[in-house]
Amino acid sequence: MASTYTPLGVEKMATGENAGTWGTKTNTNLEIVEQIAGGYTTQAVSDSGDTDLSVSDGSTGATLAHRVIDFTGALTGSRNVTIPIDVQQIYAVKNSTTGSQAVTFKYVSGTGSSVAWTAGDTSSKLIYGVGSGSNPNLVDLGMATLTGTQTLTNKTLTAPVIADAGYIADANGAEQIIFQTTTSAVNELEVTNAATGNPPILGASGEANVGVHIKPKGTGETIVGSGAASATLTTSGAYDLILDTNAGSSSGTITITDAADGDITIAPNGSGVAKAVDAADATGAIKIAGKETMWIPATAMYGASTNGADAQQVETTATRPDMNVLDFDASTAEYAQFSVGFPKSWAAGTVTYQVFWTPSSTNTGDCIFGLQGVSCGDSDTIDVVYGTGVEVTDAGIGTVEDQQITAESGAVTITAAAAGEQVYFQLYRDAADGSDTFTGDARVLGMRLFFTTDLANDA
Repeated sequence: MASTYTPLGVEKMATGENAGTWGTKTNTNLEIVEQIAGGYTTQAVSDSGDTDLSVSDGSTGATLAHRVIDFTGALTGSRNVTIPIDVQQIYAVKNSTTGSQAVTFKYVSGTGSSVAWTAGDTSSKLIYGVGSGSNPNLVDLGMATLTGTQTLTNKTLTAPVIADAGYIADANGAEQIIFQTTTSAVNELEVTNAATGNPPILGASGEANVGVHIKPKGTGETIVGSGAASATLTTSGAYDLILDTNAGSSSGTITITDAADGDITIAPNGSGVAKAVDAADATGAIKIAGKETMWIPATAMYGASTNGADAQQVETTATRPDMNVLDFDASTAEYAQFSVGFPKSWAAGTVTYQVFWTPSSTNTGDCIFGLQGVSCGDSDTIDVVYGTGVEVTDAGIGTVEDQQITAESGAVTITAAAAGEQVYFQLYRDAADGSDTFTGDARVLGMRLFFTTDLANDA
């Protein structure tokens, strides 16, 4: 009868076999047994398919026959390492592959369980192979060490306890979080993670109403933000944001300051208003920088010396409002001028406008108005060219003496605009434009001029 072999390659010699070589074969068997008991080896994991581990009967050195196996290799995808279905062994396996790819240790066939290292997991695992039946299991027995420095991966700590002034250290062993205790404590911090699009939560737990106390040391500051973008303090849901001192129970000062030459912006949302409330609960609005409106009546305008619009006072009905207007002709481009000394708080930017007018006929064609401007400062010549006009179109409503208001125009750029200067404007009707189809005179009553301030006042 010939020799037979175990799944790990140990030769079982038949009676009377291998005369003259029995000692050599026995030594080989002992070496295999030694590998099975505690041998260490490395195994390069293929990056082009499964790595199938096998043994050569009666031969030493097979990876499969070693107790401790270290997986190596640079991987670009998830890979399998397989063993024959009849192998029964306890393995200590270390995943030293690179490339952050998943590695699975499994039987070559069947639907039994396997042991996997997720992408980037380079831990060691203690694994038991059942090796029985058509669907044997590989079982991760888990590894625990009670002494020394260890890395715990995907482990659940149930109610861990850290002594007073105990700490969590960083990778260099330096204290990162220190835990202090309070006698008979009932309130504590909660840290909650969050789904996509939501921030994690640092909250309080314990009593029904308990805050979170952020306590700098000494004169240290509480800093918000990453240093790479603006920092925002907001509320969760539609609730007020309140800043007070000592929970509002005693006097203190709230100071809002900025960096050198920085702005402090108070910007209510929508139709909201910035208000100040004094000790008597008296409320007053705070003037804030932003969009402002200026009314320019027709009486503040004058027809240009060349092709000027005609100033008229038009009576409606006796004892009812008369209209002071500037008539803009339907066939010839005509102009009216005015000037504005903007406040010091003006941002010296663009302006927009709306024209208030009334038709002189029942025609419903389109009327095109335009506005252009130029700025002049001290010692500047007034003999300057206006900037590019920006136009707005309004359709006649077909009723004489009905008031019409154009849409707000686009941004009008004022040539050489500068704060503190006088700005000259010219309003015109572009009657020469073929798109201006209103056949009567357009009687301008006045206009709204919109401008932006960047200071709260003119101090």
